[in-house]
Amino acid sequence: MKRVAVFCGANVGAQPLYAETARLVARLLVERGLGVVFGGGRIGLMGALADAALEAGGEVIGVIPQALVDREQAHGGLTELNVVSTMHERKALMTQRSEAFLALPGGFGTMDELFEAITWRQLGYHDKPAAVLNVAGFYDGLEAYFERAAADGFISSLRTRVLIGSEPAALLDRLIESAGIAS
Repeated sequence: MKRVAVFCGANVGAQPLYAETARLVARLLVERGLGVVFGGGRIGLMGALADAALEAGGEVIGVIPQALVDREQAHGGLTELNVVSTMHERKALMTQRSEAFLALPGGFGTMDELFEAITWRQLGYHDKPAAVLNVAGFYDGLEAYFERAAADGFISSLRTRVLIGSEPAALLDRLIESAGIAS
């Protein structure tokens, strides 16, 4: 099965729209015949994403460090739960198990995962596309940063490397096309 790794918050955030969007993205992925790879948590946007994908009959693979399992934050009802030792192992396994990456709203962990996926592509470690779903303007500042860094010569070919959009279905379709995943 083809899969998309989804990076998102372990909190639900201040706006109900964030969790609603995570659930919508899960349903859209399942409708397109795609599995979900995510951080393995049962809380926050991660939990909302996983629960909605499972309810829709989808495959959901979690990858979580033992330290978070020990805090009782692992989702117990997934298709598959991989427990790893470190965050580095988590990101490597999420990359191995997916064909593309999608960032929803989140904090430092979400940014860490997204930027590592983008950097690994830039360095040629993989050729998997990444997308950022700009929910309610959450990523306006990140989009401005990308544009400024590209304009000032620090990154090139940005638009071919990171897809950005605010409409979930349209962005997923662009990501799927970019990844060459048959939907």
